[in-house]
Amino acid sequence: MFSVVSRASPQSGRIAPQMDHIARKKKRMTPFQTIILGFAAVVLVGALILMLPISSAQGNFTPFHEALFTSTSAVCVTGLVIHDTGTYWSYFGKSVILLLIQVGGLGVITVAASFALLSGRKISLLQRSTMQEAIAAPKVGGIVRLTGFILKATFLMEFAGAVAMMPVFIKDHGPSGIFMAFFHSVSAFCNAGFDVMGKSSGAFSSLTSYSSSIVINVVIMLLIIIGGIGFLTWEDVYTNKFHLKRYRMQSKVIFTVTGILILLPAVFFFIFDLSDLPMKERILGSFFQAITPRTAGFNTYDLTALSGVGKAIMIALMLIGGSPGSTAGGMKTTTLAVLFASTAAVFSRQEEPHMFGRRIENHVVRYASAILIMYITLFSIGAMLISGIDKVPIDKCFFETASAVGTVGLSQGITPSLSVGSHIILMVLMFLGRVGGLTVIFAAISGNHPRMSKLPQERITVG
Repeated sequence: MFSVVSRASPQSGRIAPQMDHIARKKKRMTPFQTIILGFAAVVLVGALILMLPISSAQGNFTPFHEALFTSTSAVCVTGLVIHDTGTYWSYFGKSVILLLIQVGGLGVITVAASFALLSGRKISLLQRSTMQEAIAAPKVGGIVRLTGFILKATFLMEFAGAVAMMPVFIKDHGPSGIFMAFFHSVSAFCNAGFDVMGKSSGAFSSLTSYSSSIVINVVIMLLIIIGGIGFLTWEDVYTNKFHLKRYRMQSKVIFTVTGILILLPAVFFFIFDLSDLPMKERILGSFFQAITPRTAGFNTYDLTALSGVGKAIMIALMLIGGSPGSTAGGMKTTTLAVLFASTAAVFSRQEEPHMFGRRIENHVVRYASAILIMYITLFSIGAMLISGIDKVPIDKCFFETASAVGTVGLSQGITPSLSVGSHIILMVLMFLGRVGGLTVIFAAISGNHPRMSKLPQERITVG
């Protein structure tokens, strides 16, 4: 009996480390799960700080769900608010919100990686993989260098935007205009839509008092566009300059779709919804209202006065959003382009869709279809639940949920008056919209191995 035990013990000694290794491997989080938990942690910490009396202008404790809503909106760079940012929060509270916007715009993983780089620590392969997913980079190689480029470009653009707007804000608001310039520059670049105009222009007024200011309109629009086209697109422009043929196909698609989504809605708003404005405000307003739904959340015009078609166009723009690897949310411009390319391939009887002389892989089309269905489902179910809970007209609920899941921040004015249940629904939509459709899908299915066998095939008719 003793000899049997002695023979078995070396084998058990070899098995134990193997089992421990397997257990550790199973417990290791995927990059997608790390991104989601990172965002959730920052949201919670932000909420706890915003609850403190020092964060509110009146020195009162803010209820947890209200602080959580504000923190979620800031980290998810949305802009939907329960309290007017300019009047309710103290300078400390506004600074916390500004920091949350910056972290949310750059991405929690990017910010964490930047601290690791500054401290001189080495970035592990798993961390590099997580960074790759966070900024939608095509490969792990060069990810640290790309992160450094993103940080430098971000702070340079935000500083330039603040300096450009500073003379206007200082003229109108005195020394506090300096803070206002930096706040709105960061908020615009990060596509957040938070504003601090409440004390001077009235609560929830956004930038309506600057509808005729060329400087404020142009700077805000440029910051929104630059922040929303994506970090990889910046690198393409920086590397290849005006040699458009050298650009990645993705960059070409982003520029094309972005241009179309700005020009066509602007023409509609100019001809129909803003026809009663003076010519300068009409031109500025048309382009501003076409750009801000993707996905910035500022407005220079009373959105409740828009026509039904105008509101429908804004809902579509909010759901589409910006581009991959950017500060913007939404389904993304590339998702829309892939779906249209797939449709064109069906009509032209081609096996695979293509754009700019390049073929689109079938799994990309499947991902695009899944993201479309996910966003439409979230947006629709969220609106119906809010309408049922608070007895609000469904069209206003559709606008609000599109704004939340697209991380836009535009509102029909119903968010502050909604119940806690509806606020929770909006928070969930904002969070899912910010972390991204693919991130949610891949985090949910991690650990589920693809089916190797195939089921019997049977034909089904569609259309």
